[in-house]
Amino acid sequence: MELIQPISWEDALAAKAAYPDARAIRGGTDLMIELGAGDRLPATILDLGRVAKLAEWSLDDGHVVLGAGVTFTELIDELSCELPALAMAARTVGSPQIRNRGTVGGNLGTASPAGDAHPPLLATDAQVKLASARGARWIGIGELFAGPKRTTLEPDELIECVRMPRASGSQQFSKIGTRNAMVISVCSFALAIDPSRRRVGTGIGSAGPVPLVAEEAGRFLEGVLTEADAWESGAPLGESAAARFGELVSAAARPIDDVRGTADYRRHALAVLARRALGWARGARDELIG
Repeated sequence: MELIQPISWEDALAAKAAYPDARAIRGGTDLMIELGAGDRLPATILDLGRVAKLAEWSLDDGHVVLGAGVTFTELIDELSCELPALAMAARTVGSPQIRNRGTVGGNLGTASPAGDAHPPLLATDAQVKLASARGARWIGIGELFAGPKRTTLEPDELIECVRMPRASGSQQFSKIGTRNAMVISVCSFALAIDPSRRRVGTGIGSAGPVPLVAEEAGRFLEGVLTEADAWESGAPLGESAAARFGELVSAAARPIDDVRGTADYRRHALAVLARRALGWARGARDELIG
């Protein structure tokens, strides 16, 4: 095995161009699990842990730009107000040790349908910057996922950063697992209500071959909020609207039966998660949104 440890971003891109099959890591949390499961060691590992640029985040014209090496702990500690749904998701990732090492870019690069960061990024309409020695390009977050643990990255490309708007309204994230902590989700859901753009964003995790958006559910809720003139008020929307929203989220899923849950259970659970997320976003109590 060959280990490459660049110091600068330019050197990292040059190394990826020279070794397109190299496995890029930052925290290494996913790679360690794979090796523990007996998977073959990559011929070349590109360790990006020394590239300081990737650990930075900044504010840019109402948006947050996250370097691919920003950790889940940093999201929780530093960006809970700006990116509440993503920070909520970060709190559900593994143990404190994993959150200290695991990164947004690593979660995206692994491209697991169960990745906890994916639903909030979809719900907030995030963009991803992919870079190579040839240049850089921006893509919508949904364009990154090609299939289970597969991305649309070219062989010589690396994930540089993610850009998403600062929250202007309520955001929520929740997931269901076989226990309360340190668990891969059976399914997950994120909701972002953006009054400034009159937009409702959704994200579904672990209920399809790739993370999904419930587009019809989002359009339905946008119509309800507009008709009720409730974008700014935060008032509850009523049980029928919440139930229909949950139905539409459930219908957008493409789940399978596996060891963590059946397809039918995932559809049911997503309807419940969506109703609860909407209730929490509108200030309802748990007993009202069941």
